[in-house]
This record gives sequence, structure tokens and C-alpha cells, in this order.
Amino acid sequence: MDNRAIGFMDSGVGGLTVMKEVQKELPNENMIYFGDELRLPYGEKTIEEIQSYSLQIAKFFLKNNVKLMVIACNTATARSLDMLQGLLPIPVIGVIKPGSKLAVNSTKNKKIGVIATSSTINSNSYKNTINKIDKEIHVYSLACPEFVTMVENENYNDFEHQDKVKSILKPIINYNIDTLVLGCTHFPIMKTLIQNAMGKHVLLVDPGLAVTQSVEDVLKDNRIKNDSNKKGITKFFTTGNASSFRRIAEDWLDYSVNVSSISINQLEDL
Repeated sequence: MDNRAIGFMDSGVGGLTVMKEVQKELPNENMIYFGDELRLPYGEKTIEEIQSYSLQIAKFFLKNNVKLMVIACNTATARSLDMLQGLLPIPVIGVIKPGSKLAVNSTKNKKIGVIATSSTINSNSYKNTINKIDKEIHVYSLACPEFVTMVENENYNDFEHQDKVKSILKPIINYNIDTLVLGCTHFPIMKTLIQNAMGKHVLLVDPGLAVTQSVEDVLKDNRIKNDSNKKGITKFFTTGNASSFRRIAEDWLDYSVNVSSISINQLEDL
């Protein structure tokens, strides 16, 4: 039995959508969630900055004896996964490959849309991964950095923003896609507004659902699964406003949480 925690990192609250799905299937695992809110959005940062931030958080996880790191952020996955897998002594999982596989298995007309941050879109990570699985699929990509800000500002349930969401998504609506990848972990939090804009005929793919299987596989293959019957403990950390983080986390996870603040200086000193 290995009761060390699984670490989830994101630029903010978005990765909670991934952790929530993993908690459903592995409720006995201990977890640590780290939201780097003070430095978001990652999607507008340079590759070097994203890699630096990701490495700092990885060192924080190692200091806290984490057994597996989940990059619950598409931008950080696109820019830092290979680097971290090469540097860390623990397994590292990203969200792009699992999400791509789920999208390929879901499309009927071979037209898949991807919405994400500018950095994720510019990396072509989803397009390349999807076409590596099936080269006949047409991938239509759209950067939607505004959605990250809306979620972090707690505007994800407000239907007065429905017209704004539809306007942002208009370029991709016209491509007759039947599957849309929510290529930023913030986006499932505003899934209702996105679904309304796209229409019921478009299937929204949440990579977080696919990541769960990858986590289970890694735990099993590395023999680091927690076989305890006790419910796991989850700790939350943010570089941003702990009160705001807590409100969104409790709304999304539907249970009370305690959030600890950590400074950028503390991260840089690791």
C-alpha cells in the first residue's frame, strides 16, 4: 500500500475538473491540488515561463512526497510534459493524449473542434495527437483565452454571458463539427454555456474523464496504488486569493475545503 498523495497542478481552478473525476473513481487516494492563480493565464506566457512555473510546482510536489504528478492543465501539458517526464523521479501524466483519444473515439463525421488557450492552440498538440491516431480527421482549433478569465472571475454560471460565449465560439460553430474538445481544464466548469452555444448535436469532450483511466493504469503498473479503505485526504494550495479559490472549489467539488496560500518566493526558493 502506498499512501503518498497524487499531485494535481493547474494555472488556477481549472484542474479541479480533472481531480474531481479521479476522486470519483479513486476516493481512497490522498491528493494535493496546486493552483498557480497569481501567474495565470499560462496560455499567454512564453514557453520558458510555463516550463519554469511547472518545474517549481513539481519541486513543491516532490518536497511533499507526491508519488504521481498530474499536469491538469492543457497549456502546461503541451509545453512541459516531456521536460518533466525526463527530469522527475516520479511518473507524470498530462491531459492532451487521453483527451485526444476520447475525441477520436467519439466523432462520427471526423470533424473535431478544439478550444483552448492561445499557447495550447499554437503548439498544435491536439491537432498533431489527433491526426497521429487518425490522419483522416479534420481538426478545427480556436483560442478562447477569455473563458479562463470568466471562470476565475466566477462568471461561469451567469447566463447573461451566454451571448458573449456564443460570439466567441462563432468561428468554430460554422465548421459543422460533431465533437468539441474542451482543451483547457477551466472550460468544463462553464460547460453549460458552451453546450448552449454549440447546440445539443455537438458532443463536448472533457479530457478529465479520460485522464482517470491513465491515472489508474500508472498506479497499477508502478504498484503505488493506495489499497486503504479509508477516504483520502485532499490538500489545496494556491498562489492567488485563497478565499476566491475556496468559493469556486466548494461550488465545483460540492464539499468544504481548506485552502493554503503559498508565495511565489517560496516556490522560487525550492
